[in-house]
Amino acid sequence: MVPIKRVVRRSEFVSRLHPGEDAREPSVTIPKAARMQCPEAGTRSPREGVAGCPATVRRGVARCVSKIFMRVLLAVALTPSTAMLRAEPLTFEAALARAAREAPSLRASEAGVKAARSEAIAADRLPDPTLEVGIRDFPVTGPDAGRINSDNFTMRTIGVSQEFTNPAKRRARAARAGADIGVSEAGYALEAQSVRLETALAWIDLHYSKRRLDQLSLLDRSLSDLQATVSARLTAGTARPSQALEPDQLRAAINDRRSELEAEVAKARARLVRFTGDPQADAAGEPPSIEIDPDRLTAGVAALPRLLALDAQTRAAQAEVGIARAEKRPDWRVSAMYGRREPNFGDLVSVQVSIDLPLFGGRRQNPRIEARANEAERARFDRLAAEREVLAALEADLADYAMHQRQLENARGLLVPLARRRGELDQASYAAGTLDLGSALLSSLALAEAEVEALAREAEVARDVVRLNFTYGSTGDDD
Repeated sequence: MVPIKRVVRRSEFVSRLHPGEDAREPSVTIPKAARMQCPEAGTRSPREGVAGCPATVRRGVARCVSKIFMRVLLAVALTPSTAMLRAEPLTFEAALARAAREAPSLRASEAGVKAARSEAIAADRLPDPTLEVGIRDFPVTGPDAGRINSDNFTMRTIGVSQEFTNPAKRRARAARAGADIGVSEAGYALEAQSVRLETALAWIDLHYSKRRLDQLSLLDRSLSDLQATVSARLTAGTARPSQALEPDQLRAAINDRRSELEAEVAKARARLVRFTGDPQADAAGEPPSIEIDPDRLTAGVAALPRLLALDAQTRAAQAEVGIARAEKRPDWRVSAMYGRREPNFGDLVSVQVSIDLPLFGGRRQNPRIEARANEAERARFDRLAAEREVLAALEADLADYAMHQRQLENARGLLVPLARRRGELDQASYAAGTLDLGSALLSSLALAEAEVEALAREAEVARDVVRLNFTYGSTGDDD
């Protein structure tokens, strides 16, 4: 916001630069009503027009101009500055959508998928042909040494050759390229799941950290009322002077707790900024209402991005086995060459076919086949181990969720009501003079801690819900 004083000082600065130069003052349009009372005002400068009219008219014009000027100043003052033009606080769904658009890691994974798809286009294609240009049978000794047109065997040659990879090897390479696409796509899905999960957890942490901070602020305001009661008792002589310090001591303890919560808010906001790319990211609205269905989560384990990635890696390893087996089949090559000799002799044409001979399969191809087969077997068992690990982790997370739910119900149903009732009784006892101030303050602090702890437990339940659905849900879209 631009302060009004700053606008006024700017006009003063202009007048100081040009003292006595009324022509540099901003022109002001005289209101129509004033011009009707004093026509000359409309043809003169603002000062001259007003000065040339009767006093009553001048006062009316001055009031009108003053109103206009104040409206301009108010409009400038109320104009939002660049610092205030911040993005709106993000709801839970808006934060997820923004992270899906702005997360650099997702863009990197997407580029990897495009690269794998482009690579697959050329995977089963034939190699490029080879162009050969040279000189054959050039004499370096004897009477014709160094002369290209003297010996009838010397000729200039140009030829082309083409290698034909055996079809089995081309099919195996195409299968491997397809598997690589699957690996890249699974990696993208895994990264998208991770971004969604971390964004959701950051939003949940920021939301509940702010709520807990607000809860402490309520206690701080209640201490002000208690401080007034203490001051009244001190004036009446019914309280010790040292009791006046006890609210301040409690407020100092609350300030320490507030500092911790402010740090949690800053950390959660930094994580949200990281994934959304919004430097002013903030949490708004309420957390989503998500139901937990253990049977559905267990049934969808096989479709998780982590396991799909391992499936793609297994297919890639199996494709490598196919490539190793195809190495036992020969490739062949065709070449043609045209040779031009001295004009007194005829030109020559050569055609040649060559074939690879994989004669040493026992020492070369077979060990590679066995190695690739073992790697494929390892990938298959890694996938099986990962599935068991995911199922065990799911059961553990469901157990934590049930525990945190019970703790939240205990806090809301017992701990907070008991702390509130105790606080009310202790406040009444203190007002009646049957309880010391320290005990009353401790009751207030216990109530605040119970409320904050209840919010912390609620946050933990929300984290469990998000983690379960975004980690073990097949698509992560169960919000």
